[in-house]
Amino acid sequence: MRNPELTRSIILETACELFNSQGYKATSISDITEKAKLTKGAIYRHFQDKSSLEKEALRTMCNKLFGDISHCIKQANNSKDKLHCILNYFAAYGKKPPFSGGCPLMNAAVESDDNNIELKQVVQYIMDQIHDAIVKIILNGIHHEQIKKNTDGKALASLMISSLEGAVMMLKVLDTDVHLKNCIKHLEKEIDNILI
Repeated sequence: MRNPELTRSIILETACELFNSQGYKATSISDITEKAKLTKGAIYRHFQDKSSLEKEALRTMCNKLFGDISHCIKQANNSKDKLHCILNYFAAYGKKPPFSGGCPLMNAAVESDDNNIELKQVVQYIMDQIHDAIVKIILNGIHHEQIKKNTDGKALASLMISSLEGAVMMLKVLDTDVHLKNCIKHLEKEIDNILI
């Protein structure tokens, strides 16, 4: 394969699929080379080591995930609709997940807990970005008099993230979207309660 960009893209696509479905620790470079039909040399020309490939794969999956949500948020006309974009994305996630193996952020968070500090740092950074983005929507809503002034944006953002990620975990473990639907209904009420 002579196209470096295409080779890198194939490596990342394969790594994303395997890391997210098999786990980061359980997936070897040999697994990736076998599935991608490439040599280890091809991988190491593009990535310094397995750790750098893990971090780039996680960033790639999360960029896709949050790029889709961001596109919806940018189209929305008010704070309520922007917050509902997040809920709608997760509702659709229950029917047609964007990745096999579950939520890439949750999978990486669970696996990197104390064993993979570098991957954990990427998870922390992405989680902070998501939290900050939700807080920003809420603060903009307060500024534009769409959301009540006494709303604790940080607390609501924490509730949304932890509830939705937990509901996705229950979806994967229990093979039913009933808990995800219940979570979204509850968050819809929480959002309604902060609206002016």
